Amino acid sequence: MLKKTLTASLLSVGLIAAMPQVQAEALTVNVARVTLDVANKIAMEAVMACREKGIPISATVVDRNGIVQSQVRDTTAPPVSLSISQKKAYTAVMFNAKGSQLTRQAEGALPTLGEGLAFMAGSVTIEGSGKLFGAIGVSGAPDGMVDEECAAAGVASVQDDLDML
Repeated sequence: MLKKTLTASLLSVGLIAAMPQVQAEALTVNVARVTLDVANKIAMEAVMACREKGIPISATVVDRNGIVQSQVRDTTAPPVSLSISQKKAYTAVMFNAKGSQLTRQAEGALPTLGEGLAFMAGSVTIEGSGKLFGAIGVSGAPDGMVDEECAAAGVASVQDDLDML
């Protein structure tokens, strides 16, 4: 009897050991975000890049959920540029693309579906080490591509640090 019980126990242990290990599904999600200081630096560097061109702009940095982290308006930038920069940043992060890549969507139904979307040049995503951190939108230049250059300059000011994460 003892031999049968011992054999059964060893057999069951062997079967358990042979079973593939099932890992529990993750209970949390880690979300990559830049700090407020980094968001402010990106926004200010974008303003400075456009200021060097003689263009006063507004810049908005949003996190990966599209929530504003930092927003600045140069002294003489048009007040409307604040809301436009926010919409550009929000759209870029929601579609994970820079604004100039989204202009085609402006012709479809998407702009009518969501208030707060801006399918136009002037925004870039904030990425590094394979992670999406958010986006920056810029408004105030006479051409959206100039806005986008200034947005890219803001991100470039911290890109090396983002790539090290």
